[in-house]
Amino acid sequence: MLEAVQEKLFHLQGTGKEELKKRVRAFYDFLAGMYGADRLVLKAAKFEALSYMRSKQLEKRVLGLQKMILEDPTLEKVPSLKEIPSILEQLQERTADVLAQRDLQDSIEQKVNVKLHERHEEYLKDIKMELLKEESGPENPQTLKKYAWLEKMHSIALSRPAIEFLRPSSLQEIVGQERGIKALMSKLVSPFPQHIIIYGPPGVGKTTAARLALEAAKSLPHTPFGKSAPFVEVDGTTLRWDPRETTNPLLGSVHDPIYQGAKKELSEGGIPEPKPGLVTEAHGGVLFIDEIGEMDPHLQNKLLKVLEDKKVHFDSAYYDPTNTQVPKYIGKLFEEGAPADFILIAATTKSPGEISPALKSRCSSVYFEPLSPEDIKKIAIDAAQKLEVELAPEAVDIISGYTSEGRGTVNLLVDAYGLALYDLETAGDKDGRVPGEEGAQIKPLYLSAEKLKEVIQTNRLSPLGLPRNSQDPQVGKVYGLAAAGYLGTVLEVEAVAFAVSEKGKGKIRFNEAAGAMARDSVFNAASVLRKVTGLDVNNYDLHINIVGGASVDGPSAGAALFLALYSATKEVPLRQDVAVSGELSLQGKLKPVGGLLEKLYAARAGSIGEVILPQDNCCELPSSLKEIKITYVSDVEQLFTCVL
Repeated sequence: MLEAVQEKLFHLQGTGKEELKKRVRAFYDFLAGMYGADRLVLKAAKFEALSYMRSKQLEKRVLGLQKMILEDPTLEKVPSLKEIPSILEQLQERTADVLAQRDLQDSIEQKVNVKLHERHEEYLKDIKMELLKEESGPENPQTLKKYAWLEKMHSIALSRPAIEFLRPSSLQEIVGQERGIKALMSKLVSPFPQHIIIYGPPGVGKTTAARLALEAAKSLPHTPFGKSAPFVEVDGTTLRWDPRETTNPLLGSVHDPIYQGAKKELSEGGIPEPKPGLVTEAHGGVLFIDEIGEMDPHLQNKLLKVLEDKKVHFDSAYYDPTNTQVPKYIGKLFEEGAPADFILIAATTKSPGEISPALKSRCSSVYFEPLSPEDIKKIAIDAAQKLEVELAPEAVDIISGYTSEGRGTVNLLVDAYGLALYDLETAGDKDGRVPGEEGAQIKPLYLSAEKLKEVIQTNRLSPLGLPRNSQDPQVGKVYGLAAAGYLGTVLEVEAVAFAVSEKGKGKIRFNEAAGAMARDSVFNAASVLRKVTGLDVNNYDLHINIVGGASVDGPSAGAALFLALYSATKEVPLRQDVAVSGELSLQGKLKPVGGLLEKLYAARAGSIGEVILPQDNCCELPSSLKEIKITYVSDVEQLFTCVL
């Protein structure tokens, strides 16, 4: 066909105007034969060439040819008579190209038709099999029975757990953490929110505050969070991942089409399937990780990379960017990554020293304080109001004496509530009213102190405070303080001194469980005792004990050990309503100690009203510790005046 066109147009190659008119007329006739008269008119209208095609001027008719053959409606320049021959040659070449393309398309269509015809029977067979499957369906009596069982199971639901029912519903309901909540919100509501780690003991409201913080932030004017900003919660202790990246619920992973089984339509084409993780789900909102200190260190490092990039990158040897069968969303995930721009709020019961330095450097710190006995009482009273029960004042005091956690308070109250309900249903109340009896007047359930004591015995709980039978001064006994977790602990230090039968052959015995540091503090205290009093400890058999076998990590028990030795050898009674903490130097000076707040919390929990600390530890304390009197001393002479 191409040769016929060239032969037909070749004899019209003259350059005279009449010859050019013939050539142009031949072009139009050829186009009419190629497209058909109707389609040629439509094509001319589409490319704004209809008026030029019908013009009597040769130049405008040539412009009409240009518009249609070059398919460019923007051409407006009318060619001159001299330009027409070269333009016609260009149009001839363009027409030949179009015809060649059409010939190729026709050839391809013929081959496709042949293939379709060859596989026609196979396609019909596949279609028949699919129809048979659809008619029969995947169900059988066994699957239908299991489906009915699942439907029945879904229809059964118990009431909400008590801990969820009594959980605070607003930040204002969280007790004892005003400073921590203010610090948390100040870092979250800024136009430039920060990643946050909340430190604190268990059961004080860290998780609850994190859940409520985002909703509270959305209502403030400067927050960058939208109304639909998500809150995604995960527990760091349960996060598991495969170092080979075959699975990673936190960051996401890629399912290859062979071993892991991507979707059927993807696996058939050998296309890997990216699975975005929780960080992408939290995009634009908050990702809360509870107990982040328990996360795998390598997973923490990967999380830090996401915090920097604000996206997750995917990689797979199966991904081929030139494969035209790859869906757009998969190509975008591989090429640009999954978005992960969120604010991290993490909570931990570990100390800051146990958290990854790299993670700490990218997060601001917020500290939640241990709950005071007054905080515990308020939590108990608020929970009793929600349960609509009457709580005896003595019961409130009992609860505050056996737990320092908000969660523990609620659990004790709920246990007592259940016990009271059971007793009421089985034996009636003290007035003889039996539930369900006609005319019985419903009154609030009463939780007495006896009910709480029974629950405490059932749970085998021990009191938080020290079991001090007497506040009177005692010889050879003093209380020290140690930092253990966020609550600290009270050390009961005691010493006895016996005169030796042979002078200069005395021995010092000390429980090894207290640790090497505490043992060194005993020898330091013995040397200071000899320096201050002139007594030779070798003339005594001394036995020093830390009751309960507590391990002392640090030299802060030096002052308490010195006082116990001094009291035992001099037979001088010591006050039992104070606690002492301080490192003792060989010159008799008290050196500063660490873990100050934790030790003061321990003193508060142990009902100790006065704490003696080194002068160098003098600082501003939180308002929650104002009920404790703190006396600062610099040497053992001042120490004597406080405890004797």
